[in-house]
Parts: sequence; structure tokens; C-alpha cells
Amino acid sequence: MSTENKTDSNEKAHQLLGEEKVGTLMRKYAVPCIISLLVGALYNIVDQIFIANASYLGSYGNAANTVVFPLTVIALAVAVMIGDGCCAFVSLNLGKKKPEAARKSVGNSVIMIIVSSILLSAVYIIFSDGIITVFGGTVNAETFSYSKEYFFYITLGIPFYMFGQAMNPIIRSDGSPRFAMASTLVGAVINIILDPVFIFVFRWGMMGAAVATVLGQVVTALLGIWYLCNMKLVKPHKSDFKLDFSVCKRTLVLGITSFLSQISLVAAMAAINNMIRKYGALDSVFSQEQYAQIPMAVVGIVMKFFQIVISIVVGMAAGCIPVVGYNMGAKKNRRVKELFTRLLVAEAAVGTVALIIVEFFPKQLIGFFGAANESAYYTDFAVKAFRIYLCMIVCACVNKACFIFLQAMGKAMSSTFLSMVREIVLGVGFALLLPLFFGLDGVLYSMPLSDILTFIIAAIIIKNVYSELNGNIKGEKV
Repeated sequence: MSTENKTDSNEKAHQLLGEEKVGTLMRKYAVPCIISLLVGALYNIVDQIFIANASYLGSYGNAANTVVFPLTVIALAVAVMIGDGCCAFVSLNLGKKKPEAARKSVGNSVIMIIVSSILLSAVYIIFSDGIITVFGGTVNAETFSYSKEYFFYITLGIPFYMFGQAMNPIIRSDGSPRFAMASTLVGAVINIILDPVFIFVFRWGMMGAAVATVLGQVVTALLGIWYLCNMKLVKPHKSDFKLDFSVCKRTLVLGITSFLSQISLVAAMAAINNMIRKYGALDSVFSQEQYAQIPMAVVGIVMKFFQIVISIVVGMAAGCIPVVGYNMGAKKNRRVKELFTRLLVAEAAVGTVALIIVEFFPKQLIGFFGAANESAYYTDFAVKAFRIYLCMIVCACVNKACFIFLQAMGKAMSSTFLSMVREIVLGVGFALLLPLFFGLDGVLYSMPLSDILTFIIAAIIIKNVYSELNGNIKGEKV
């Protein structure tokens, strides 16, 4: 097939975003995205499961993993801001029949991710001790030592991790959601295979867990590079890799919600880890040296389960970004409304299933993370943490869907406002405030209270979006 025929074929395939059944498009784009994000989440979770079940690491290694986790999320936040922003920018411009702008966004995004990943790695290496301290790594000497070891090797892989994560949504915007899924899946499988070998056979401890992760990330990044050189629809030229401030600005504005949804987790974890360290020291049980790391390890585990659920939720919403963007650009508001309705229902259903699991099966969940090797205090605190911290997870799921859908519609201001309120004002604010009144339990109350208040605001915004879409539909041809 000639290059011209291939291009025509790809363009026709992309036009199906405005013609194919909405339900079919959701499955086609959302399922690979969900799997990609779940696989990405598994990197850290798999590490923690194997670490927790290694008797020579145990809850100390678990706590160290919790300390380092938000630092990897900072890298992810920058990567998805650039990648998701580029995905939205590309989809909107393809819908408007402006392929040149789409190509420029891809080229500029690649340069931005390379530069930002190198800078972040340098900062991590230079200021590692101080950064680990800020995120609660000084809860005891063992936790600090393990955190430092794990963090060093993870930092070496940051450029590969960020490039792979940023390319994932860019690849989806080019009409290849399955390749995006496969590239992430291959890296995760490598990590899953190597983790037990390095931790249990070679007994490399935290270094082994980190090296297994980095090797998987390298493979995903290499696949991303290959795809960039063989893109189907958006084929950037050399000139597109020259930075254009207006293109960079628009790309980052469209991706800011993705950044905030991730970076908020970092801010919340920093606040939570330090509140746990402070108020755990006042607890009759966890003030004892041998149990001091338990609350931090447990809350980290609860957050990992939450990350799995949110990966599904964000995957459904982010997978719809190309569909929403194209139809918004093509002014097909009826399809946008139908997609929004289906998405909200699906997100609420996921949240309901997750709620049933955390409320009725918390002991089974904590069992995956080495509970058999720990004291009864470990399991008891974990059960309470799962049931309280995630009791409003249905609201959290709907909130996330709303953030990302607004972003895909090009409503960056509304999306950013809602994200800021939930993630920074409420998420961090309550994590710092509630422990003053409720001690260690106050940390657990911060999550559900933030989610229910955000849901009230989101409901108002959702109502306004429906009103706007209904108004636009009146003049639209059926």
C-alpha cells in the first residue's frame, strides 16, 4: 500500500471517532488505556508485595516504598501533563482538520519530556537525603536506610519512566491504543518476572526491587521511541521538534488537570506521612520503636489499592479523551453528552465495587502485603484504614471522571479549578487539620471528607455542562 493510501486509510479511521457508536468507541479506547494505567500502577504495587513478603525487609521495606512512592508520582505528574495535554491538543486539532498543529504538539512534547526528566533526575540525586526526610523517611533508621537505597536506583530510571508514560497517551491520540497498552504491559511483565529473582534469589533487597522496575521502564521507553519514528497519522517533521512557546503553553494548559490529579497525591502523601510520623509518636502502640513504621506502611498499602481503582477510573476517562476532543472539535455535542453520561455511570459502578471490597474484605487485602509476617497491630490498623480512608470512594471515582472529561472538552479552567479544590485545598488542608483534633485517626478522615465536599461542587459543574451541551444540541443535525 502506498504512503498516500495509508494516510487516507488512517484519516478515515480517525473520522470514525465522529461516526462510530459511542459505546463501541469507549470500549475500543478506554479498555487499552485502563490496562496501560493498571500495568503502570503495578510497577510500584508489585514491588511492595514482594518487599512485604521478604522476611528480611518486611514492614521496614514497605514503609520505605511508601516514602519513595510519591516521588515517583512527581515524575508521573509531569509526564502525564505533557502526554495527556498533547493527546487532547492532537485530538482537538484533528477534529478541526489542522494536522500541522497536531504534529507540532507531538514534536514539542517530546522535547519537553526529555528536558524535564533529566532535570528532575538531577534534582533527586543532588537533594536525595533532604527529599526523603520531607516525605517522612526519618520515622526510624531502618526505614531511612531502605528509602535511600530504593530511591537512588529508581532515580536512575526516571528519564525512561517519564518518556514511556508521556508517549502512552500520544500513541493513543495517533489511533493506536493497543500498542500503547502493549508497550506498558511488556515493561510490567519484565518487572514482575525480575522482582522475585532479584529479591528472593539474589537477595538484593530494595536495590533488587528498584532495578527490576527500571529495566521494565527502559523497555517501555524503547518501544515508545520506535513508535515515534513510525507514527501512523501524526507524523512530526524535524521542524516540529523546534520549541514553539504557544504550542507548549496550550499543550501544558490542556494537561494541567492530569498534573494536578497526580501531584495532589504527592502533596497529600507528604502531609500524611509527616502527620503519621508526628501523631504515631504520640500513640500508645506506635510510639514503640518496633511498631513505629506500621502506620506509614499501612497507609501506603491503602493508597496502592486506591491507585488500582483510580487507574481504572482515569483509564476510562483518559481513554475517551481522543473521542471527546474530536467530537468537540467537530461540534458533535450530542455524542459528547452521550459519552459523558455513559462515563459517569461506569465510574460510579467501579466505585461501588471498590467500596464493597474495602468494607467487607480488608483482611484479605492486607494479607497480600505480608500481614502473616507482622504483629496483630499491623492487621488491625490496616482494617480500620481501609474502611475509613476509602469509605467515599464512589464520590472519588465520579470526581476524577469529571476532572478529565472537562479537560478533554477543552475546559481547562473549570477542570483545573475543580482539581485544585479537591487535591490541594481540601486534600492537603484536611490532612494537616484533622489530626489536630482526632490524632492518628484524623489522617484517615481527611480522604472521605475531601471527596464528599468535592462531589457536591462537581455535581453543580456536571449540571452546567449538561445545560451547555443541551443548548448546543438544539441547532445540531441528528
